[in-house]
Amino acid sequence: MAEAERITGTPESGPEPGQGDGGEVERGAAEAGATATQPKRRRITALLVVALIVYLLDLGSKLLVVAKLEHHAPVQVIGTLLQFEVIRNRGAAFSMGEALTIFLTLIAVAVIVVIFRVARKLYSLPWAIALGLLLGGAFGNLTDRLFRSPGVFQGAVVDFIAPAHFAVFNLADSGIVCGGILIVLLSFRGLDPDGTLHKD
Repeated sequence: MAEAERITGTPESGPEPGQGDGGEVERGAAEAGATATQPKRRRITALLVVALIVYLLDLGSKLLVVAKLEHHAPVQVIGTLLQFEVIRNRGAAFSMGEALTIFLTLIAVAVIVVIFRVARKLYSLPWAIALGLLLGGAFGNLTDRLFRSPGVFQGAVVDFIAPAHFAVFNLADSGIVCGGILIVLLSFRGLDPDGTLHKD
């Protein structure tokens, strides 16, 4: 029988025409999916790196000024235009809302949760930087709320950057403000976190 099939050209076995195309399609889809996730992972990595840098700068600066400058006279950086003066702030950024410490702490936690949810669809590098600034700043001040006196969720934030005729703030506040400004600019330009452009 095998000899007859060989002579007549009938195939002994093997896939029918087109059989195996499904495997090729599946492999192609898997490769496309892997390629699509790579930019997303890079953007999330950028977000986390920016957040970590802001957090470490904020934490290190606070530890330094508390150890060296607290209970001392203000240090003049640019005459009286810019000084370093340590204060303990139980309110929000720039010493606002000092009676709402626990509420402000919960807001910081909510902001962090929202940032992580937005990061799930993040493909835009500018948005990654903006959210990283916000995340690092939020974590910086939240650390003070949790671990500084007078107690958990009521801790006073360390502020020390004191420009003339302006509120005293810290690097976490700066990160939050810069991240917020960048988000506003990106929104005006119509750039969404997923990298798409929209027009109102």
